[in-house]
Amino acid sequence: MALPLALDIALRHLLHRRRQTLVSLLGVTLGVAFFIAISAMLQGFQRDFISRIIDIQPHIIVMDEVREPPRQPVERAFPDAAILLHGLKPREETRGLRGARNMLATLEEASGLHVAPALSGNVLIHFGGKDISVNITGITPDQERKVTHIEKDLLSGTLDALYTTSNAIILGEGVAKKAGIRKDDLITVVSPAGVMMKMKVVALFSSGITVLDNFDTYVLLKKAQVLQNRPNVINRLKIRLDDVEQAAPLAARIERQFGYRAEPWQEQSRNVLGIYVIQNAIMYPTVSAILIVACFGIFNVISTVVFEKTRDIGIMKSMGFRDSDVRLVFVMEGLIVGIVGTLIGWLIGWLLIEFMASLKFEMEGFVKAQGFVLYRTPRHYLISGGMAVLSATLAAWLPARRASRLNPVDIVRGAG
Repeated sequence: MALPLALDIALRHLLHRRRQTLVSLLGVTLGVAFFIAISAMLQGFQRDFISRIIDIQPHIIVMDEVREPPRQPVERAFPDAAILLHGLKPREETRGLRGARNMLATLEEASGLHVAPALSGNVLIHFGGKDISVNITGITPDQERKVTHIEKDLLSGTLDALYTTSNAIILGEGVAKKAGIRKDDLITVVSPAGVMMKMKVVALFSSGITVLDNFDTYVLLKKAQVLQNRPNVINRLKIRLDDVEQAAPLAARIERQFGYRAEPWQEQSRNVLGIYVIQNAIMYPTVSAILIVACFGIFNVISTVVFEKTRDIGIMKSMGFRDSDVRLVFVMEGLIVGIVGTLIGWLIGWLLIEFMASLKFEMEGFVKAQGFVLYRTPRHYLISGGMAVLSATLAAWLPARRASRLNPVDIVRGAG
């Protein structure tokens, strides 16, 4: 049978039941459109967050911790024995990376990475009768600018002001807002070691990541060591890679080599990335359910057409139409609904994305944004279109198969 003839018959069947056809077409259209719009929105936020994490924070942080506590001698001596120990007291150890300078020199010799030392701890900021607990990080600006992009996030001041100003400190925008602190203000910083120091705010930064802006501050490494009463101590090594995908395997090698815990950026942001995985797991089945419901509509329409056109099918077969020809007619009906619904869905999906892009509002969660962060890619259109056409065709296949098996003799007898 010629394809134009099958197409003509399929179109006539669909137009004969306009209302049901439009409902099925609407279901496919909405499924495709919402899939495109929601995928662009969720993946936009995900990619924006990941790019900010990769851009702002080091790709690997080596800390003065071990992933698992050391085993007791008796446990090492009798690994398979049933042992119960009482009254264990942890050994008092000075925190910090032992041999940090040698570690730093070893890592600096490796290609494709940059490394910077740091000392992090908690302090209390006192200003205007307000006390704020923050995380303070001692850095060396010349090395820090190679592993983070804090310099480009500065709202005012410069990173080198840590060198040129006595007792200088850089605050996150959120920290400054909590206490009403502005650039050039003098604040009091008190450490858990009891050291108190008057410091001058030389710069403010805004990274766009809420937790960093609300709790992080930076001073010179030497100043941090004085505040923490930990002279010549380093408890962090920050590493930035030319290839971010190598962060996890390199962190594992560093742990094996030096024994200290090394966290790649994926592990540092594991909780948030896990939320995004759950989002995707909810989003795709939910949007796909719209297409599935639409396919039931297509199945219902074509099944009804097969029932109503039983006599016509008998006449077609008596005129020489083969089983495959009859199947082709009804499969094409599902295919037409799928293709037309996809094309209209693409247009509506594009309009939805442009509408969301035009909306401007202040939003603060894991990251700060001034509207929807959208990810535009042809991949969303191709996936949604492929799902729609495939599901519509499959929905039409069962009634088409039933129609092709009808016996023209039984149809004529039944009509008589």
